[in-house]
Amino acid sequence: MTAVERKPISPIAHLSAEDVEQLRTELDRIRQDVIDDRGADDARYIRRVIGAQRTLELGSRVVLLFSRHRPAWLLGTVGLALAKVLDNMEIGHNVLHGQWDWMRDPKIHSTTWEWDHATPASEWKRAHNQMHHRYTNILGKDNDLGYGIIRVDEDQPWERRHLAQPLWNLINACIFEYGIAMYDLDLGETLRQGHGLTPGLRGRLGKTLRKVRRQVLKDYVVHPALSGPAFRSTLTANLTANLIRNLWSHSVIMCGHFPEGVETFEQEALDPEETRGQWYLRQMLGSANISGPPLIHLLSGNLSHQIEHHLFPDLPSNRYQQIAPRVRELFDRFGLRYHTAPLPQQVASAWHKVLRLSLPNDWLARTTWSSTPSRVIEMLRAPASQPHPAAGAA
Repeated sequence: MTAVERKPISPIAHLSAEDVEQLRTELDRIRQDVIDDRGADDARYIRRVIGAQRTLELGSRVVLLFSRHRPAWLLGTVGLALAKVLDNMEIGHNVLHGQWDWMRDPKIHSTTWEWDHATPASEWKRAHNQMHHRYTNILGKDNDLGYGIIRVDEDQPWERRHLAQPLWNLINACIFEYGIAMYDLDLGETLRQGHGLTPGLRGRLGKTLRKVRRQVLKDYVVHPALSGPAFRSTLTANLTANLIRNLWSHSVIMCGHFPEGVETFEQEALDPEETRGQWYLRQMLGSANISGPPLIHLLSGNLSHQIEHHLFPDLPSNRYQQIAPRVRELFDRFGLRYHTAPLPQQVASAWHKVLRLSLPNDWLARTTWSSTPSRVIEMLRAPASQPHPAAGAA
């Protein structure tokens, strides 16, 4: 019997409401243990990473002043790409989540931090912290799920335009920081619905365009100009570093949200208010991890532990690897799949899903059977009695 012919089986059909409440208790305990224990070692960690990133970026930009020489071009480009990856992933993403606000350091605080990225920090926090983490993997609410340009679920009606989604996904990967900037503005949704530019959207668009202009001037005018005769080679180095950063960030995020076997949810089927246990359960079903060495975790911003990050978005990122065994033990105890695999396997699975869903249903077999049947929906529609856990995490 093929995967297409197999009857969907709910991944949580065996769980009772009491099980979900027990799961909440256990996960709350893990979170509180980290909050009670965080301190000087964590502060030293993030300050050390920021110091290393700034040293790496400055050193790479100095080396690129001599980029007419191929060794200097290679060394400077690789160093600058790594610096940009660190800035966006382990530092910017996590600082803007408020993971380090407890330090009360105005230099490392979500309200004051600005990053090396086309989208302003304020716009990213609104779209990511307030929308994505609250409505994770809910079709029509979480625009991180396909960024409004990709069909992400079999239940979404297939249209001819979906045939091009592998190409759109590749283009989006190459210009990812600009794609994120447009997504953070909800620009695609606004244009599709024909609402036009409201005064509020014009203001936000103007703010984003000013940020884009600063980024373009820095990377493609000022730095190359400082290189004098090496203008052209420094320009290509900056272009290459940004391309590497964009492809890497896109791949990491795809691996956490989109491999085969990661669940999506229908907006209409979900109760507008969830218990904390139900919200936790949705994060567990809708996330995937990347296994690998410590360098992978660092360069991914510890989003290689996407399950732990979705469960606890405001905990320091360096703690995810520490608590991962406890989280995985809960998956095992409650009979849930802890979705983890090496980076190449997760990337291949995510791209296979992009290709598969670009075609009408069942034209290309699944690599892993995935479904969100009625029993899941019923579980997640239970009456809410506790505040939404993501409300304070933004």
